[in-house]
Amino acid sequence: MAALMQAGASPRGEDFIEEIGRLKTQFDVFRFMKGLTEVYRCRAFMIVNLPPITSFDLQSNSVINNWPAELLSIYDQEGLLQTSPVLQRMRRTTLPFVYDVAATPNREESKSQFVVALFERFRMTRFVYLPTHDVSGLRGAVSLASDREPFTPEEIKDLYYIAIHVFDRLAEIRSMDVRVVDALTDREIDCLNWTAAGKTSAEIAEILSLSEHTVNHYLNRATKKLDTVNRTQAVAKALRVGLIK
Repeated sequence: MAALMQAGASPRGEDFIEEIGRLKTQFDVFRFMKGLTEVYRCRAFMIVNLPPITSFDLQSNSVINNWPAELLSIYDQEGLLQTSPVLQRMRRTTLPFVYDVAATPNREESKSQFVVALFERFRMTRFVYLPTHDVSGLRGAVSLASDREPFTPEEIKDLYYIAIHVFDRLAEIRSMDVRVVDALTDREIDCLNWTAAGKTSAEIAEILSLSEHTVNHYLNRATKKLDTVNRTQAVAKALRVGLIK
């Protein structure tokens, strides 16, 4: 992707597939999507699971995104998800579509004016939505937000192809993370927790009434199971997947 950006070449969907296959973590996906957003001259992206009818906020359904935190907060505080014309359309179709905040009638007039002003403030007025799903059938979408000129049919076709691969790869990564969590023992998790708290092996040994050798053994096993190269990386990954807090 970096080469494409430096060369100023027109992106094509197939240009990104090999790179997507090499992504190993959710943060890798985040960086990839951030780069893709820049390549297509957009301002933000979001990968989201299709919210259930009972859901009232966008943030809990977003998998990863780089929307401005203030925008997300206001969006949910105002309860805009329940009346979202985008969400209504996503429930009716699996085809990609473009949504123009100002040009598309939505909601009651007062709320519509508020939404237009809100998204204009963050220069996110034109969206492309790319519905997709994972192997389990979980539906979702990849979206790009911009204030650029309309997306061309060729761009939408390429982005749709990319979105299918990104959503599938992200599902694989999340599945691997779940398996890792299941594989670690309670003692390994305890040692990771205390390491995250800044304790040395000797201090952890005293806290858990273990030998320092045993603590090191648990930490080494946890590091291997998490597919990381050292304790620091193991703790970082354990935090990311919610294994420790």
